[in-house]
Amino acid sequence: MGSFECFENAVLGEKYYKTVHPSGFTILIYPKKLSTSYVMLSTRYGSLEKTFRAGNDEFCTVPDGVAHFLEHKLFEEEDGSDAFAKFAPLGASANAFTSHEMTSYLFSTTDCLTESLAVLLDFVTHPYFTDENVRKEQGIIAQEIGMCQDDPQNRLYYSLLEGLYREHNIRIDIAGTVKSISEITPEILYRCYRTFYQLSNMVLAVCGDIAPETVLEIADRVLPQKAENREIECVYPQEDSRIERAYTELHMAVATPMLALGVKDLTQFKTPGDRMRYGVLAEMLGKCYFSRSAEFYNELYDAGLFAKTINYSFDMLNSCSYLMITAESEKPNELFERTKNLLQNISGNLPSEEDFLRIKRVMYSNHIRSFDSTENIAFALTESFLQGGDVFEIGDIISSVTYEEFTRFACAFFDGKEFALSVIYPSTKEKS
Repeated sequence: MGSFECFENAVLGEKYYKTVHPSGFTILIYPKKLSTSYVMLSTRYGSLEKTFRAGNDEFCTVPDGVAHFLEHKLFEEEDGSDAFAKFAPLGASANAFTSHEMTSYLFSTTDCLTESLAVLLDFVTHPYFTDENVRKEQGIIAQEIGMCQDDPQNRLYYSLLEGLYREHNIRIDIAGTVKSISEITPEILYRCYRTFYQLSNMVLAVCGDIAPETVLEIADRVLPQKAENREIECVYPQEDSRIERAYTELHMAVATPMLALGVKDLTQFKTPGDRMRYGVLAEMLGKCYFSRSAEFYNELYDAGLFAKTINYSFDMLNSCSYLMITAESEKPNELFERTKNLLQNISGNLPSEEDFLRIKRVMYSNHIRSFDSTENIAFALTESFLQGGDVFEIGDIISSVTYEEFTRFACAFFDGKEFALSVIYPSTKEKS
C-alpha cells in the first residue's frame, strides 16, 4: 500500500491526500460527505499539442483535432461496446471534454463510486483503434464540426482568437476541420495515445465519501505496477505582441449583434505561485469593472450599450494567455470604444479602495463556497495540480493582495497592448 501526503487548510477545515502510484499515476483524493461524488481523470494533452516527441522519438506533427478525436474514440471498446453503457447500470453520469491544454474523462454518482471508478480507469487505459472505427468517427465528428460552425458563440470565440494570434495553435478549433480529421489514422491515434496517455502524464481527482486507501486498492487492480516515463517535448509557434487583425465582422442568424473584445498577454512566470497570483489579479480586474455592482458596468447598462450582461474572462494557458470580454449589443462599436478607452486609460479610472476590498470579500466568499461542491473541488484539484500549485493557495492569495498591488497591476496590464474586436451582425442587416 502506498503512502499519502496530506494537505490541510486550517481556516477551511478541509484536507485532501496525494499519492503517486507505481505506474507513475498521480492520485488526488478529497474525502467529502456530500450527496454526490465526482471523479475526474485528466491528461496534459489538448488541441495545442500538434508538434511533439516522446523520449528518443523523432518529432512529428499531427493533423488538427487529434486530441478531441482521441477523446471520442476511447469510449469505444474492442468488443464494440460503449463505455457510457457501463456507467448507466451503476447510476453514474459520465462525460468527457477536450480543451486547449487537457483532456478529461469524468463521472458523477450518488452511489457505486468504487465500481464506477474501476470502469473509468479501465476504459481510459485500454485504447482500441481500427481503420473501420476511425472512419465511422470521422463522419460523426464532421457533423459536430458543422454544428459548431453554425454556433454564433463558437464562431465569435474563434474569430477573436484568429484576430489576436498570428501563428499560435490556439487559433485552431479544438475539434479541427472536416479536412484535418479526414487525415487521422489509427497509427496517429496510437502514437498520440502512447505519448500523452502515459500514466505519469495524467492525474486522477476523486472527491466523495471514500477512503484514500480504497482508491489506491482500485488503482492497484486496474493499473500496471511499473511506470513508463518518456519525457514529452512539445513545440509551439512563437508569438510577439502584434495581433493578426484588429477587426473581424461576420454575419449569422442572430437576433442581436454579438461582440468579443480581446487582448493578448505574453507575461511569463518564474513559479506556479506567481502564475496563480497573476490569475487572481486578472480576475479582480474583471470584477472591479464588469461585475453587476461595478460602476463602469452600470454606466454601460444605463446607456443601453448591452443586452443581458457583459462576460469577462482571462484564460491563462502554459504557452499563451488572453483577456476576453463578450456581450450582445445593438451598438457594438460604441461599446467597444468606451471599453477600450477605459482600459487604455485605466490609471484615471481606478476603483476606490472601498470597492476593491468589497470585491476581495466577494471573491474570498465565493472561493470558500466552492468547497461545498464535489464537482468544483475535482476541477480545482485538477487545474491547480496541472499548473504546479495547490488548491488551497488561492484563498491565501486573495487575502494577501493589497490595493496598491492591484492598482499597479491594473495600470501596467494594458500598457502597449493592442486590442482586437470581433462582431457578428444579424445576417439580415447590411454590413456596417
